[in-house]
Amino acid sequence: MNLNQFCQYSDLLGSKELEKVRLLSFFFHKTVGKYEFTKDDILSWFKNLNLPKPNLSRLTSNIHRSRAFVKGETHGTFKLHAIEFDELQAQYPGLHIKSEEIIAHDTILPRSLYEKTRGFIESLAKQINASYEFNIFDGCAVLMRRLLEVLLILSYENLNIDTEIQDSQQNYHSLEKIINNALSNKKLRLSRDSKRMLDTFRTLGNFSAHKIYYNCRRPDLEKAITIYRATVEELLYKSGIRT
Repeated sequence: MNLNQFCQYSDLLGSKELEKVRLLSFFFHKTVGKYEFTKDDILSWFKNLNLPKPNLSRLTSNIHRSRAFVKGETHGTFKLHAIEFDELQAQYPGLHIKSEEIIAHDTILPRSLYEKTRGFIESLAKQINASYEFNIFDGCAVLMRRLLEVLLILSYENLNIDTEIQDSQQNYHSLEKIINNALSNKKLRLSRDSKRMLDTFRTLGNFSAHKIYYNCRRPDLEKAITIYRATVEELLYKSGIRT
């Protein structure tokens, strides 16, 4: 059962604010093992479901007063009371996932964009969405960079120009060198926005992967989402995966 199905089955969208938090905390506890949640998690949940932004001060006070929740082990976190969890588990016994299934809800890449492409591309896209949804922004940036790298290589292969980004042993160059070539490659012919996006994620992905004192934040990714999607779509066509 995915989140949309759970929302329909539990009438989550028609529930009061506190009940929404109760149901969502149970859902993410069961599906991804998220036992504790923060105020930022609540904001993320509501945003991803296109729900109005809650009054966090009021909602936090209600959570503190509610018997459905207890304080988590980490400062500033909450979790479902064991009795509440057991009651919800009895009410929704079919809510579980396979251990390697990736739960994602189209926060960065819409499902229609990556479905029926290739298995490893679908897996990367789902990991990108899931890491963004659960506030793992450094991981998300690195995965977004990785998907661009994969699609660039596939595009070069499809256009029979992959030797331009290989060394003498036919190993692919680093992403930095691949992007340098892509920015001026006349056969690849990337759009202006895509060229800018490659530069953005060459830097952002490198910072998230290698800069000791750098932490990627939601706004860093939010401002790039629209053009990132367009770039991924462009590369899916240039790689021949989409026709």
